[in-house]
Amino acid sequence: MGNYLHSLRKRRRKREADQHTQLGDQRVAVIGLGRFGSSLAHELMSRGWDVLGIDTDAHLVQKYSDALTHAAVADCTDPEVLRQLGVNDFTSAVVGIGTDIEASILITSNLLEAGVPNIWAKAISRQHGQILERLGAPHVVLPEHEMGERVAHLVTGRMLDFIQFDDDYALVKTVAPEVVTGMPLGESQVRSKYGVTVVGIKRAGEDFTYATAETVVVRADVIIVTGKTQAVEAFAELS
Repeated sequence: MGNYLHSLRKRRRKREADQHTQLGDQRVAVIGLGRFGSSLAHELMSRGWDVLGIDTDAHLVQKYSDALTHAAVADCTDPEVLRQLGVNDFTSAVVGIGTDIEASILITSNLLEAGVPNIWAKAISRQHGQILERLGAPHVVLPEHEMGERVAHLVTGRMLDFIQFDDDYALVKTVAPEVVTGMPLGESQVRSKYGVTVVGIKRAGEDFTYATAETVVVRADVIIVTGKTQAVEAFAELS
């Protein structure tokens, strides 16, 4: 198993290097046209991408066929099917299957074996995500978990929006607490006192703009703050 995973990762790295000049390729295969896959496919189409939508459910394929560049009824757990559909030549693919974990793993494995460099695989649990990561999937997303965590932060705090990244780092949109109002940000010493950085500011009736050391924050301003998750959470709770 270890040698097999190493082989998959080696092929993926080689294909990624070979296709480095094709990063402008705006084609993507979306495998699985459930709520997640179909929503993603529509968003990609709206951004001008060519989308090949694939599902084993003929009803779903028929439902979305007019909205996508191409659509096909196919079982991508068979690597030969991917080859016949031309997915092996794509630089981007999304595995949107969640309910059938075995199919998700097999399809991700097939895409890795084919050397598709940019693969996003949906996981329905942390365990599922760990399997996909160990397999070598470059990008694993847990939409339900991540959205639940995000909404929990919004419900329980003063944040207007919350996005968490890797390595315990987060970005928060919040109403400016009083401790940073009425003076330039450089004088408020936000970074040294609270361990966060104010990177953007929005005043009522105005657009968002970059924050600088000379920016003076006033009451009711909305600010964008970055830093370690615990630090931005604590800062957003200041009154």
